[in-house]
Amino acid sequence: MKKIFFLAALFCCSFYSLRAQTYQIGHTTITFVDASRNNRSIATEIYYPADLAGENVPISTLNSIQFPSLVFGHGFVMTWDAYQNFWNALVPNGYIMAFPKTEGSFSPSHLEYAKDLAFVIDQMNFLGTQSSSIFYNRVSAMNAVMGHSMGGGASFLAVPINSNITALVNFASAETTPSAITAATSITVPALLFAGANDCVTPPSTNQLSMYNGLLSSCKTYISIIGASHCQMANNNALCSFGESTCSPAPTITRSAQHAILFNYVLPWLDFQLKGVCSQGATFDSQIISDTAITYQKNCIQCNVLQNNDSAFQASEIRVFPNPAKEMITVKGLSEKEYVIIITDSTSKEIYQQKFTENCTIDISRFASGVYLYTVSDLFDKMTKGKFIKK
Repeated sequence: MKKIFFLAALFCCSFYSLRAQTYQIGHTTITFVDASRNNRSIATEIYYPADLAGENVPISTLNSIQFPSLVFGHGFVMTWDAYQNFWNALVPNGYIMAFPKTEGSFSPSHLEYAKDLAFVIDQMNFLGTQSSSIFYNRVSAMNAVMGHSMGGGASFLAVPINSNITALVNFASAETTPSAITAATSITVPALLFAGANDCVTPPSTNQLSMYNGLLSSCKTYISIIGASHCQMANNNALCSFGESTCSPAPTITRSAQHAILFNYVLPWLDFQLKGVCSQGATFDSQIISDTAITYQKNCIQCNVLQNNDSAFQASEIRVFPNPAKEMITVKGLSEKEYVIIITDSTSKEIYQQKFTENCTIDISRFASGVYLYTVSDLFDKMTKGKFIKK
């Protein structure tokens, strides 16, 4: 048993060291052709982890791991180069980013653009199987469709089109035709949505919040950045800035501050959802509770890390369910064994304590909605810790 735990720990440490590897940024341009749509051409800019930065350089050979692909949709009349903040932040951390450049006119087809995003997801997977491609054997099956503004709305439309899409992330998403809000009601993949509280272009109340509420994802998170605007999700873009200047409220934080908040959450979320790094999921869950720069809604715990001095105890002995919960939670341990549970709020203030044998049911209906921490210990001071969400 000790050998199993040692090997598991060694694997986790090795995996984390791979995840923490930083890379240079390579770049290539590929035009994909969708034969099912009259040979539609989809010119795409691709940025990827490399050992040396440059054009068409080999993908990184360090560790020979596979990289998740992120396909990103641009905003209305915006170009891919407005999103350098994204590839500068994500590619060095082990992600391939693809930016389809279609539907950049003043009369774009949202549905066709969504189909482009969905198609490029599959094309990145296909390139990973081609020995002639620089991406051969280096593309993970895990991926996400992403986007800003119009591209964010199109990302909602893309998910039902392609069952190979494994996650959804978007920024100040705009309602589209057909409706991204309606499309949300058929989406079950993990989702992370960002909104700017001062977004006057796509107000959250009629755009991102409606999309979030419609999602059927068992794990979804909505983050509103206080004082943030629509256009500051990206780098400076003249057309976006002009449109934003005609409405109010104006942003009350800087673009760089908004970007710092974005990637404080995007990176750990992706690392957990697409790479399985549990500690990054725990980081996401921990920092979201105390961050005064945002407000949020979520219906899941990214990674319920159990911290104690006995791995066998924490893995097999204690269950707390359902999670999330609205009225009651059940705490279940081993038959005829005595425990005590202590529940604290996000400020570590103790709000509940109970001794029980084997299992207990706790009425949480009087608790305010939010995230709560629990500690369960037995007579030998073996301890397990975790979190639950009160709806």
